Amino acid sequence: MEPATWACARQESNVTVLFRLQQIIRVQSPDGVKRITATKRETAAAFLKKVAKEFGFQNNGFSVYVNRNKTGEITASSNKSLNLLKINLAGPSSEMETSAMMNLKAPNVVEDEIDQYLSRQDGKIYRSRDPQLCRHGPLGKCVHCVPLEPFDEDYLNHLEPPVKHMSFHAYIRKLTGGADKGKFVALENISCKIKLGCEGHLPWPNGICTKCQPSAITLNRQKYRHVDNIMFENHTVADRFLDFWRKTGNQHFGYLYGRYTEHKDIPLGIRAEVAAIYEPPQIGTQNSLELLEDPKAEVVDEIAAKLGLRKVGWIFTDLVSEDTRKGTVRYSRNKRRGVHHRGDFQNKHPNMCRLSPDGHFGSKFVTAVATGGPDNQVHFEGYQVSNQCMALVRDECLLPCKDAPELGYAKESSSEQYVPDVFYKDIDKFGNEITQLARPLPVEYLIIDITTTFPKDPVYTFSISQNPFPIENRDVLGETQDFHSLATYLSQNTSAMFLDTISDFHLLLFLVTNEVMPLQDSISLLLEAVRTRNEELAQTWKKSEQWATIEQLCSTVGVQLPGLQEYGAVGGSSHAATAAMWACEHCTFMNQPGTGHCEMASALLAGLAPARSEARDVEPGRSSWRAGAALGSPAQEASRHQASLEDGAPPSRGA
Repeated sequence: MEPATWACARQESNVTVLFRLQQIIRVQSPDGVKRITATKRETAAAFLKKVAKEFGFQNNGFSVYVNRNKTGEITASSNKSLNLLKINLAGPSSEMETSAMMNLKAPNVVEDEIDQYLSRQDGKIYRSRDPQLCRHGPLGKCVHCVPLEPFDEDYLNHLEPPVKHMSFHAYIRKLTGGADKGKFVALENISCKIKLGCEGHLPWPNGICTKCQPSAITLNRQKYRHVDNIMFENHTVADRFLDFWRKTGNQHFGYLYGRYTEHKDIPLGIRAEVAAIYEPPQIGTQNSLELLEDPKAEVVDEIAAKLGLRKVGWIFTDLVSEDTRKGTVRYSRNKRRGVHHRGDFQNKHPNMCRLSPDGHFGSKFVTAVATGGPDNQVHFEGYQVSNQCMALVRDECLLPCKDAPELGYAKESSSEQYVPDVFYKDIDKFGNEITQLARPLPVEYLIIDITTTFPKDPVYTFSISQNPFPIENRDVLGETQDFHSLATYLSQNTSAMFLDTISDFHLLLFLVTNEVMPLQDSISLLLEAVRTRNEELAQTWKKSEQWATIEQLCSTVGVQLPGLQEYGAVGGSSHAATAAMWACEHCTFMNQPGTGHCEMASALLAGLAPARSEARDVEPGRSSWRAGAALGSPAQEASRHQASLEDGAPPSRGA
């Protein structure tokens, strides 16, 4: 028998393959042994293409090594043939004695910062020496004081309150522990769809085989959760969200913006801290919610990222008033509705994971519900759906039950879609464990509870004001975001610290998304000042031309801003100029001091319209249009002004 030649291949970051270079290359994986035909004269690039095709890799995200210790990488750029790669030779008996390993991991996956931090932590639960049970010296260890693993169920069950789900990173430690150190760990996402590319038969519904048919699913209660706690930074964030329901009685919806941090009450736990709630366009009634298209969604995410925040979840109200005089709400026993929406949101926000071949596994996107508790008061509760539920929702295999929100229904196969059988285990009246078809199924198998808390010592990412800036998309309440509300907010908040005045999430969004003068391209310095709590950076931005223009726009709405001289642009105070200048009550044209008639009105009477100045800064001896006051041409402005003089009413603004 000819000597066998060996090499090691690694998919993504750690896939080890055993092969023979003579005629057939044998590849051993957790799914079985695959054989690849190759010759000694075959180039490395051709061999790598065969490996990718055999394993079904969609890209070049795998590495091939000559040795088991992952040295001597074989690259596609190498023009060498396989017999020139200096591969070690082994005897024929090594082919059976040496075990191959395959560990699928995603290439170039950038995990979240909290995941990178927790992966470097020890995670063990250290215990002090028990004076009664420990019989050893101070440097010794025994079963009563040896450190526990973060996934120890007995320890989690004895916590106060008991923890039913271990953290996701504790679950990873459980999988990667032991003698093999997680060499065979691969967190694979569930797929309920027929595998494409099966050529042995006609496509569904005319044919199907065991290779392309998805496996049946047995629902199990998930033992871990991706997020262990939801914490609102302060009560004001939640109270301002609830104000909409208090004033209208209609249900409301919002996105939670915050950050993921370490939850120290649970080993290797993750906490979702909520710093702000963004309310998108929606239509709410007492019993329903309808989300509308949000053209500002991408801009909001971009601004939040510059503030060091991200979208961590969503929140909605499920409240019915019981006694308006006492301020009580009805106790809601049905809190499991919305499973499909939760699964859809979690599928849109996957959790990046290096241990998954797909590069993602599960989701850290949480759901918070404001609902009535047993004491008839408003309670906040948190949930997630399991990874099995995410797969059923993603592949459109689960239907809601309209008359029974606590139940779901697994679809049946049709000519358009093949649906695998879905089962769940239950206990019958005799105490026996039975398996039932999920038509219908209790959604309790799909729900994971998450504790929702408020800190004893409130945290304030954004400043809190007694007269806050209006929240977006609340026109139904008469609360609008415009320059009049901005001027009112600035006049009522006279803090000496400009950073405290401007540190409002909804105010910052208005400055970026308003149609009169959006500051999306010039607000980065201010966002950095708010993120780092740097007053000097805020003072630098305050002296910019953009803020001076914003103040001029606010001064024309009839609200006098305090300290306008201090907030002027660089190069001198703008207060003296703006105080002496006056605006026409019809066209808002800014006239120079000492003139008794509007220059634009005089020009209209003479049949002429002066050219509109494009400069924002007013030079001495010249008149200019207020920036953003009108968007039409001079001729259009002149015609509008003439019409307003004839009707005796100011013309409508272009903005």
